[in-house]
Amino acid sequence: MRELLLGPVAEALGVVLYVAIAGALAVVGALAEQAGLSNLSAGQTTLGLWEAAVGAVLIYAALNVAYHIVLPRLRGAEPTA
Repeated sequence: MRELLLGPVAEALGVVLYVAIAGALAVVGALAEQAGLSNLSAGQTTLGLWEAAVGAVLIYAALNVAYHIVLPRLRGAEPTA
């Protein structure tokens, strides 16, 4: 009986954790993009491009977590990662 309750709760906590990870990656990526654009407009080309590239990588990572881990779990399938 206990296993019937703990299984779905653990699965729901896993989904919540991955949603939080994807959200945090997206927020930090957006902040890095904003800082990069700010530095680019201020004339600091190298730092601005580096921050923009890091922001793009973080946003891409957030999308990968969302599409390959969160969505399959919400649909009831196994993650493809």
